[in-house]
Amino acid sequence: MPFTAVNDASYTQRKVIQLYNISKSYDGHTALADVSLDFLEHRTTAVIGPSGCGKSTLLRVIIGLVTPDTGKVNVFDRNLSTDTLIDTRRRIGYVIQDGGLFPHLTARENVEMMARHLQWSDADIGDRIHSLALLVRLPEDRLDLFPVELSGGQRQRVGLMRSLMLDPSLLLLDEPLGALDPMIRAELQTELRDIFGSLKKTVVLVTHDLSEAAFLADRIVLMRNGQVVQSGQIEDLLERPAVSFVSDFVNAQRRHIGEAGAGAP
Repeated sequence: MPFTAVNDASYTQRKVIQLYNISKSYDGHTALADVSLDFLEHRTTAVIGPSGCGKSTLLRVIIGLVTPDTGKVNVFDRNLSTDTLIDTRRRIGYVIQDGGLFPHLTARENVEMMARHLQWSDADIGDRIHSLALLVRLPEDRLDLFPVELSGGQRQRVGLMRSLMLDPSLLLLDEPLGALDPMIRAELQTELRDIFGSLKKTVVLVTHDLSEAAFLADRIVLMRNGQVVQSGQIEDLLERPAVSFVSDFVNAQRRHIGEAGAGAP
């Protein structure tokens, strides 16, 4: 897939997320080890690496679902703490694999849940849902169905609508397309890239797929064993690997793509 970097001088360079020396362990297993990273406003960053490398834990630290053992997390120029957590979360959209929808609620009820909690008017909720359905290309009659009645791609579109309902400044996506078949995944990759470009939000995307990361992101952060191995554009990983693991990871991804293609009818 081609890589297109965003080079718009009108974008500010404010640091929306700042991680300082973040470490986290579970029962003696190190999930994150002294990670320091900045994420710039209006940029899409893909965090990638093998299973267990810490990429999903990193995302959960940013949104406050996981408290680091050591280090400091700043989001929107404020330290993430119990005092700032609720307000900060309302400014963040969070999407997980298969949408993470509540099965006992219709798609519409899933999308409008937080707006109802914040006492938006029916008219404002209806207008927002209509505009989001157009954005993610979901027929509005699908919103009256329960998640089990929707296809995987439709559930993911509903999950994206829910994450965007409050018009957040920051969007976090944890393997959002991992459970989809290749045709639907390719379609949604294109739609996600268009949405990221049109909304100009700060996006952090976790994926295990290097081609997906290159297609969607301005910057790629490659992790291994809870640490950042290399950060940069796809060309940096391909042409200027920082350590041998980077080349090994890239080559393994290429072999996987080649084997999948060889097995196709």
